[in-house]
Amino acid sequence: MLTTADLSVLTLIAQASLVVQIVMAGLVLASLVSWYTIFRKHFSLSSALSATRRFEHEFWSGGDLAALLQRAQQRKGRDGGPLERIFEAGLHEFMKVRTSRPGDPGSQLDGARRAMRATYQREMDSLERKLPLLASVGSVSPYVGLFGTVWGIMNAFRGLANVQQATLAHVAPGIAEALIATAIGLFAAIPATVAYNRFVADSDRLANRFETFMDEFSNILQRQAR
Repeated sequence: MLTTADLSVLTLIAQASLVVQIVMAGLVLASLVSWYTIFRKHFSLSSALSATRRFEHEFWSGGDLAALLQRAQQRKGRDGGPLERIFEAGLHEFMKVRTSRPGDPGSQLDGARRAMRATYQREMDSLERKLPLLASVGSVSPYVGLFGTVWGIMNAFRGLANVQQATLAHVAPGIAEALIATAIGLFAAIPATVAYNRFVADSDRLANRFETFMDEFSNILQRQAR
């Protein structure tokens, strides 16, 4: 007669077949990696959003652009955020082309736009890094867990071939240990999927703010080029 202790989670995992144990271990590892990525990405996006708000307030306060560029260059690599780096790249290129081609406002503005666009792409690549990993964990983990469950159930029913009279007590432990694989797969997939959707939305909002700033800053530079 099976006791309640025999159906504990740890006991069922220990008694599972090697294939199911490998599946469970892989899912646990995927879950740990995804949680590490979630915390890192959360702090990264929060920092980028905070730096963007700070720079927007500083930029639209009406200060001198040259002084703002100097402060951005001094903060480079420390407290500078993505929007500040976009501004720095655009204004630096604008001033450089303006020095070399003082009578060509079109080239000045085009150079600034290209510099801002290139920096924008680098910043978005950095913000969206590791998001495909969360998407993969969220989409693949349930199927990996289901594979472990199917394999475990196959072993459970295969074991009934040597039993003259099959009862629920014979098949229940095997099915229970197999279903744990699906549970672990869902445990890995749900947080990764929720976090992925949240981070994609945050990245899109930041991208919209960057795009809006580049358009508005281009208008300012266009007036200065004239």
